[in-house]
Amino acid sequence: MLSVPEIFASMVFSDRVMRERLPNNVYRSLIKTIERGKAIDPSIADCVANAMKDWAIEKGATHYTHWFQPLTGVTAEKHDAFISPIGSCQVIMEFSGKELIKGEPDASSFPSGGLRATFEARGYTAWDPASYAFVKDGSLYIPTAFCSYNGEALDSKTPLLRSMDAVSEQALRILRLFGDTTSKRVFSTVGAEQEYFLIDKETYKKRKDLIYTGRTLFGAPAPKGQEMEDHYFGTLKTRVSSFMHDLDRELWALGINAKTKHNEVAPSQHELAPVYATTNLAVDQNALMMECMKKIAEKHGLVCLLHEKPFAGINGSGKHNNWSLSTDTGKNLINPGETPSENAQFLLMLAAMVKVVDEYSDLLRLSVASAGNDHRLGADEAPPAIVSMFIGDELEAIVESIVDGTAYKNNGRGIMNLGVPSLPTFSKDTTDRNRTSPFAFTGNKFEFRMLGASQNIALPNVVLNTAVADVLKGFADILETSPDFDAAVKTLIKDNLTAHKRVIFNGNGYSHEWELEAERRGLPNLKRSVDAFGCFTSEKNVALFERTGVMSRTEIESREEILYESYAKTVNIEAKTMIEMARRDYIPAVSKYTGMLSETAESKLTVSEEETCFVEKSLISELSALNMEAYKAANELENKMRKADIAGNVRECAEKFCGSVIPAMEKLRKKIDAMERITASEFWPVPTYGDMTYYVD
Repeated sequence: MLSVPEIFASMVFSDRVMRERLPNNVYRSLIKTIERGKAIDPSIADCVANAMKDWAIEKGATHYTHWFQPLTGVTAEKHDAFISPIGSCQVIMEFSGKELIKGEPDASSFPSGGLRATFEARGYTAWDPASYAFVKDGSLYIPTAFCSYNGEALDSKTPLLRSMDAVSEQALRILRLFGDTTSKRVFSTVGAEQEYFLIDKETYKKRKDLIYTGRTLFGAPAPKGQEMEDHYFGTLKTRVSSFMHDLDRELWALGINAKTKHNEVAPSQHELAPVYATTNLAVDQNALMMECMKKIAEKHGLVCLLHEKPFAGINGSGKHNNWSLSTDTGKNLINPGETPSENAQFLLMLAAMVKVVDEYSDLLRLSVASAGNDHRLGADEAPPAIVSMFIGDELEAIVESIVDGTAYKNNGRGIMNLGVPSLPTFSKDTTDRNRTSPFAFTGNKFEFRMLGASQNIALPNVVLNTAVADVLKGFADILETSPDFDAAVKTLIKDNLTAHKRVIFNGNGYSHEWELEAERRGLPNLKRSVDAFGCFTSEKNVALFERTGVMSRTEIESREEILYESYAKTVNIEAKTMIEMARRDYIPAVSKYTGMLSETAESKLTVSEEETCFVEKSLISELSALNMEAYKAANELENKMRKADIAGNVRECAEKFCGSVIPAMEKLRKKIDAMERITASEFWPVPTYGDMTYYVD
């Protein structure tokens, strides 16, 4: 019988394990580092390493790895055995403090955006004590940061940790002004809801586009999509339920608070939601979650698809980033309390968030920009590319009263009575939920809904933490020197809500009317990722990261180059895959089918000269024309690729792939999909959308 409390975090070198295995002075020193962000005492490293090694060996580990997150979007690891020879045929198991604290992977083969040349290979990984080590697949995994020989951040974690320090420092200044003398650190916290698709493994293996790119580059819609709305929260299929059960067990053993699981809107689409954690831990856990999903799906004869748009015409997959701020004493700074209109500290935080979303909407959009997410954002399934903010009717009324200088009338939350005596009545929440909003207040947190399903969640949280830290610093600078604190708080709240309320929108973000209204308000609408990438190095944004100490200009410029390069490489791989599939699979298959139709027509004419063979001739004519057009479209696509590939720099290259290659890809797809609709199923060379989304039992 499964005992969740017993297996939970059983494979994690957790606080409980450290308390049991470390001397008291070592444990206290390490916890001080974890909880307060203090520098680690090097003298305790050997003791911690030895305890960690002994525990890991008991869990079946023979190796250790510094687990890090280079700028590839996925994790990286190099495994070393604990063994150390003591003779010609003897070994002992050793692990030193030096090996725990520092690793040295090759830094030349990871994306660096020009920070490293190919011949400059040395890089370092540094232990992150605030993210727990764990055992998986016979190795001790040690979460680490990754930097170059010269100290530049080559990963996602380093800027994230810097941003967490920045927001903690400035939030504490605000708390001290409101009389909080006990909190010693403020943590940004995140719960990342993860959407994904499950399809049969044998079906997957027959689709080159899924194998090479993670999404279907061709495919006519199935007769049934999601229009009946019967998959959402529907009964779990047997194999899916079994997968989810094993996934929960694996994640719980790794200390991940997997809480909610259900079917999503599209057929074969599902969602997993964890409980929130401190942001660096949440980032690590989300990366680990995606890895576990893929591994466990394989065991059930399934494949987990994390692309933002695996199938055209049905909902794609996102990742909802539920962000908040909490003190080490357990106080949520985004909680409005019972009377938000009278909660000055909350209203100041709200004003700060409104200012952040308005002033740094370009950075927020940039943080979720990718070739994959371009297929999803702005469709009637995901937030638009326009960054706005939903706060609900009650908070909007409070904001309006503050801006207008009028009295706020609290109408109460109201009681929900369903009209059935046997059903309980209950209080309504302060806000409805708005699934069309990119940045929504949901009671005690903000839900950033624009993230793509496959992306590492570090960058969006780096942007949030950094921008919030900077705005709070500006507030604290004013309040600390003001002779009348209460009056200064009220002025700050009113002035900032007045100046930035244009980003508040509680309506339908999918509507065309909102797009026009957003333009009238002067809100940017960066629909294409290539238009958003350049925001990284705007002087406003470079100044933000530099004055908060989160990233240097060099680190920012390198990341912008990587974004452009990754976009171009992604589209290039997709285009090459399309050409190969068109030439080697689809065009020959349709030619074979039309050949069979010709033979059928000839046999009919042999039997009866009067037979018109209308159906066969019509199909031959239509398919032959489409096949010729597909052949020409494939050649055109190849020519566009060549021209894009020789662009002068990565930005120009990405823009050409976006502006000319993608339209050529869409043209080729249109022809192939049209042929799929009228080609006999036994001649079609790959599984169809219906085969993939409806045949998981």
